[in-house]
Amino acid sequence: MSTTTPTVVLVHGAFADAASWSGVIEELQRHDIPVIAPPNPLRGLASDAAYVASVAAQIDGPVVLVGHSYGGALITVAGTTENVVGLVYVAAYVLEEGESLGELQGRFPLSPLVSNLKQWTYPVADGDPAVEVTIAADAFPSVFAADVSADVTKVLAVAQRPLAAAAFEETASAAAWKTKPSWALVAGADTAINPEVERFGAQRAGATVVEIEGASHAVAVSQPKQVAELIREAVRATT
Repeated sequence: MSTTTPTVVLVHGAFADAASWSGVIEELQRHDIPVIAPPNPLRGLASDAAYVASVAAQIDGPVVLVGHSYGGALITVAGTTENVVGLVYVAAYVLEEGESLGELQGRFPLSPLVSNLKQWTYPVADGDPAVEVTIAADAFPSVFAADVSADVTKVLAVAQRPLAAAAFEETASAAAWKTKPSWALVAGADTAINPEVERFGAQRAGATVVEIEGASHAVAVSQPKQVAELIREAVRATT
């Protein structure tokens, strides 16, 4: 517990950027909660988590880390940073130490996301090009954001941030939820991550769980008030 209000650090996931938190940021700012939404490099679990940890470590005072989707895997590792006092998972992967996204996902029926990934390559400093993935643009609305208006999803589909394919195989070097309190929002109609994956990870972590029936993977875009309310609960509990 701290005497100052924690700063909320919002970590976006794959196929999105920090703007996906806009509605949530607005809600938190209305309640005078300090908030920052840094860019997620999306290049690999270890390097991305190290980046998030470095952002958190440079903030004066306590931090509540919030991760959407793949961002959940990152806050699981980065959350071991000393000034992190709580973790909030939003339609997210909650990994165990030594577990990869592929392993956790593989325990449950695969979501429609998996068969709708488009592969690209990108240059790396040494060696052959690496592979990154996006969601096929025509499948993006139904897979990622079924409860968001068609006009918005058409824009989001072409503005995707790709995820390095290697991120699916990297294992988490730590599980901060073992020592830090956690909260989780399960998107009940998620077709990007099987909701069972979200439920299983949240329960294993002993998180305080809220489930929104009918919510898509893009729940932070479609239902920012409910997402912000859970974050505010975490902030209140850690202040």
